[in-house]
Amino acid sequence: MKTVLILGGGTAGTMIANKLSARLDRSDWRVIVIDKDDIHDYQPGYLFIPFGINTPEQVRRSMHTFLAEGVELVMGEVDIVEPEAKLVRLEGGREIAYDYLVIATGTTPRPDQTPGMLGDEWHRSVGEFYTFEGAIALRDALRRFDGGRVVMHITELPIKCPVAPLEFVMLADDYLRERGLRERSEIVYVTPLDGAFTKPVASRELGHHLEQRNIPVEPDFMIERVDQERKVIVSYDEREVAYDLLVTVPLNMGADFVARSGLGDELNYVPVDKHTMRSTAYDTIFALGDASNLPTSKAGSVAHFSVEIFVENFLQLAAGKPMTHSFDGHANCFVESGGGKALLLDFNYDTEPLTGTFPLPKVGPMSLLKESRANHLGKLAFRHIYWNILLPGRPMPLPAAMSMSGKNVE
Repeated sequence: MKTVLILGGGTAGTMIANKLSARLDRSDWRVIVIDKDDIHDYQPGYLFIPFGINTPEQVRRSMHTFLAEGVELVMGEVDIVEPEAKLVRLEGGREIAYDYLVIATGTTPRPDQTPGMLGDEWHRSVGEFYTFEGAIALRDALRRFDGGRVVMHITELPIKCPVAPLEFVMLADDYLRERGLRERSEIVYVTPLDGAFTKPVASRELGHHLEQRNIPVEPDFMIERVDQERKVIVSYDEREVAYDLLVTVPLNMGADFVARSGLGDELNYVPVDKHTMRSTAYDTIFALGDASNLPTSKAGSVAHFSVEIFVENFLQLAAGKPMTHSFDGHANCFVESGGGKALLLDFNYDTEPLTGTFPLPKVGPMSLLKESRANHLGKLAFRHIYWNILLPGRPMPLPAAMSMSGKNVE
């Protein structure tokens, strides 16, 4: 019997386990998932917790309840992968052999990598919303906030869900207006990029939305340190940005075991072929979701679309056939803009976000790169889709490959 071993029970890992379990011959294959605990969070929901739109209970469930019958779940921390021996060793010494390995351990905020970020004010006047605990602490900090300067800061790219910081400042604008605090508050967006977003057309459009809300952008800011005592962040070129409440996106990094195993780049992401998600170093290893170095957004939609391609390829591989399916880098991101509206971005490796309608030409009902109520409702509805369709591995009506249908090409 052969074994496909999946490290990580997040979005990509759970989807892969469920889809492979349903389609591989169980008399020939074992599907095993290793994770450090039984917690599964709907991570896009973290953003809404600080504003009271989501409660913590709405974004957290038990992981094992989403794994199909027949998938084996092992609780433990990965110590090291030995790719030559096709072996994974857990902390405590347990060893699990594999025929194929899927690394889906995601990405993690690392505030310890920036001098001064961690300290007495961490999760108080210096906050973040990329962890469950951080989102709750930021909710409490915003409740205490009585006016002043809110600074949204990005340390370095890549980060999980690169539109989330933009969503935060627009939702914060709404939140402070509702509380009567906006006139005595500033919101500043500090980024290492030269604009609001990575893609030029989207950057212009999103930058326009920030201008309308009187949210200035401080571009090309490469942080050197946080000075919690003086309440400033300092760049390598000695620019300073003062804050009363700093909301930061720390450096994102892959799992430490990836580095210990010699499988990662300088940020512990696994180098893969961008079309097959197969390791560039080992034919029996794949990396999916945020754990890989795919040159596209680290987002749930990328995990979803790339998993669809991976599963079809893996079934061919298991049957002794060549892999013929190719991932195009498709990403689909809602951008919550406040006021019950949102934008929608749809792009891939070769095509940046464009205006138009989605998923149907002219009909929509969603608008691309344009605020609409339908986009907002789509974002809210996705939590239900995530728990009940995406994670269990049920079919979704969207193709994995990006379509140009409905897009306006100049």
